[in-house]
Amino acid sequence: MNKESNIIDFYKKELKRIAWRLQYKARVKSKREFPLKPNLSHGDFFTEHSDNKILVQFLIRSISSDTGKKIIYEIYFNNKTETQVAKEMDISQQAVNKWKTKILRSLCQKLSS
Repeated sequence: MNKESNIIDFYKKELKRIAWRLQYKARVKSKREFPLKPNLSHGDFFTEHSDNKILVQFLIRSISSDTGKKIIYEIYFNNKTETQVAKEMDISQQAVNKWKTKILRSLCQKLSS
C-alpha cells in the first residue's frame, strides 16, 4: 500500500509540474506575440473592425518575402503550428520560428514608426 501511494504521489507531482510548465509557456507566448487578427469579442464597432482589417492587410502586403508572408498567414490565419508549416514548406521548425520572429519584429517596427 505504501509503495502504491508513493507512486501515486510521484505522478501527481509530475502532473502538477507539467501543468505549470504549460501554463507558463502559454503566458510567455501570449505576452510575446502580437495578435494579427482583430479580436471581435469586445463588441468593436464596424469602423474599428474595418480599420483593423485594413491595417492587417496593409501589414501583410508590406512583407517583402513570399516565404515570410506564407508563414505568417498559415500560423496566424489558418491556426497552424510551426511544425505543420515546416512540414508543408519542407523546412525545419527552427527555420519557421526564425522567419516568424523576423517578420513579427519588422511588422512591430512598422507599427511603431
